[in-house]
Amino acid sequence: MSAVQRVDVPGVIDDRVTISVVDGIADVKMNRADKRNALDNAMFTSLNAAGEYLKKLDGLRVVVLSGDGASFCAGLDFSSFAQMAEAGAKKPDMNAGAMVDGRITHMAQQVCWVWQEVPVPVIAAVHGHALGGGIQIALGADIRIVHPDTQLSVREVHWGLIPDMTGTLMLSRLVRPDIVKNLVFTARVFSGKEGHEMGIATQLSQDVHADAMTMAREIAGRSPDAVRGAKKLINLLANNGAAEQFAAERATIGQLIGTANQAEAVMSHFEKRPPIFESGSLFR
Repeated sequence: MSAVQRVDVPGVIDDRVTISVVDGIADVKMNRADKRNALDNAMFTSLNAAGEYLKKLDGLRVVVLSGDGASFCAGLDFSSFAQMAEAGAKKPDMNAGAMVDGRITHMAQQVCWVWQEVPVPVIAAVHGHALGGGIQIALGADIRIVHPDTQLSVREVHWGLIPDMTGTLMLSRLVRPDIVKNLVFTARVFSGKEGHEMGIATQLSQDVHADAMTMAREIAGRSPDAVRGAKKLINLLANNGAAEQFAAERATIGQLIGTANQAEAVMSHFEKRPPIFESGSLFR
């Protein structure tokens, strides 16, 4: 076995994401353990930079994506929700909305979608929490190995939002539409065990990182040309219509952020009281 090589990736901020490579396997870790790897500007930027680096890395065979510390990723940083609750709030100060020529995503979507663009299999090792943006990042991987006690949630409706980081497509291709609607509409927290029963988790594990690395070594032992070709073919079918769906996500979230009902969803959470929503709807 070759020595582990720690990679310095251009564009990664404050070591928010670390990458080590051995024998063609990239061990990628979100590295903000004190905040349960919550997504702020630096994490968005760093995840995108890591994905773009891996897309071009010679000799890459497999990627294992995980979170350092107690959780995979707890979702959007709470400071961003606090901004949404302010009177007259506009979109929060997140570096997540910019489109780049040639992409079908903006930055917030790209931190999930980039794992589909990486030409080799990406295995997410999920533990602790994967909430909101966190579960959407996991959904962007090709395979999910999940601890049975992991707390999962498509959490956005709780905050008066919708899953807008590619989650509407990626979740809908894994489970039945009625289950997707249940998870999204209720924003409920469910376990990794239940996620496996639904088809969200590929397999359960008591040691997700170790089992993900075992699977990665098995895949790395196969023909790299065949594996890359297989991922390309499977994605060609599975991701049909992605550009249109992601554009619809961006349009819908743009209509929601900063509205009275969206701000009330956030304020009621922080004030620990039942929400009082206005009647009527933006969508008819």
